[in-house]
Amino acid sequence: MYDKKRLADWDKRYIWHPFTQMKEYMEGEPLIIEKGEGPYIFDVDGNRYIDGVSSLWVLVHGHGKKEMVEAIKRQAEHLCHSTLLGLANVPSILLAEMLIRIAPSGLSRVFYSDNGSTSVEIALKMAYQYWQQVGEKKRKRFISFINAYHGDTIGSVSVGGIDLFHKVYRPLLFKTYKSPAPYCYRCPLKLNRDTCGMACVDKFSEIVKKHREEICAVVIEPVVQGAAGMIVQPKGFLSMIWRIAKENNIPLIADEVAVGFGRTGTMFACEKEGVYPDFLCLAKGITGGYLPLAATLTTEEIFRGFLGRFEDFKTFFHGHTYTGNPLACSVALANIELFEKEKTLEALQGKIAFLKKRLDDFYNLSHVGEVRQAGFMVGIELVKDRKRKRLYETKEKIGQRVILEARKMGVVIRPLGDVIVLMPPLAIETEVLEKLLDVTYRSIEKVTEGKSH
Repeated sequence: MYDKKRLADWDKRYIWHPFTQMKEYMEGEPLIIEKGEGPYIFDVDGNRYIDGVSSLWVLVHGHGKKEMVEAIKRQAEHLCHSTLLGLANVPSILLAEMLIRIAPSGLSRVFYSDNGSTSVEIALKMAYQYWQQVGEKKRKRFISFINAYHGDTIGSVSVGGIDLFHKVYRPLLFKTYKSPAPYCYRCPLKLNRDTCGMACVDKFSEIVKKHREEICAVVIEPVVQGAAGMIVQPKGFLSMIWRIAKENNIPLIADEVAVGFGRTGTMFACEKEGVYPDFLCLAKGITGGYLPLAATLTTEEIFRGFLGRFEDFKTFFHGHTYTGNPLACSVALANIELFEKEKTLEALQGKIAFLKKRLDDFYNLSHVGEVRQAGFMVGIELVKDRKRKRLYETKEKIGQRVILEARKMGVVIRPLGDVIVLMPPLAIETEVLEKLLDVTYRSIEKVTEGKSH
């Protein structure tokens, strides 16, 4: 039994939590998680909560999955770590072969790292260096999208587009060409979704035509802009962007850190529109939520741009201490094997349909402006005035109040501003999913309308 008071004191005294205003955090009581089981997490007092955001979008098969835990144990008995700098290890080789087998066609090489930010950073550096080494030295710029989020390293922040997260670092960043992304509920071009004719694609095309000789790559979150508030792209947007890039010989970097490994209902979001990227960035669900691991997949053409003699200095001078860590690669293998063994994607389809049907009920709440869903990714945007789409004031902290209300009822979720995010484990049972939805509904109702049951 842990001394909860001492843990809470040490937590507030020593830990700096990410994306957390620590002044307010230290004024409250921390929720300290001790263990997990299936779709649930338990605090040090033994209270059980539904893990409604998959421990930040990573959990696939649930906590404490026997096959996943055993994979780590077996590997630990052989080798916990060995560098990939000039050496190889068995799990990293096996996982690379499997990733190439299940990834969109055309990808043939795997470069490992340990989180989503670095997977994107690697793709940016590879794309830039590739063009420099094949003689197209004018190519030094990237096209990215408004409201994009690609991680927190300097390169990934440079191609990001969320002012709240990125504005303070602007003097440190390199410039990119920003193209409007579809946010149909609040169109940045002030157009109507039914008649706009996907005008944001036209804007992208204009940027490409004007700057094509300068562009290293286009970087995009396929299908859903996650951190922007679960903004789902209209069908066809992704494939049109890809075709324009392809026609102009511009590589496409698909950041599938959040949307990969079944989150949108297919193994990779690019599959939904038959898109074959030149770079595929993976993390989060790659290990099913058990250990940190990331991978950047790319084509043989890109890879060959780095080949040469030692003295040519064409090497990709980038790496991480735990690149290709055997423990992480072993559990990632077990994760993908479970997808096949338990037919995870097939079992998911009925739950996606159930989720879609139940989410329609949220429009009965007068302060729900829009409900967005792609597979098992959900964003419920709360507004002060639905007719005018008027936002709540920041100081009202509506999203935060909703998730704290849900916590009282045994559900852990996390907002993006006033967008309530639901992203449960793929293996969640339907009855648990139903409770997650019920609690979320009641929490929104109580905070925004003052009603309780």
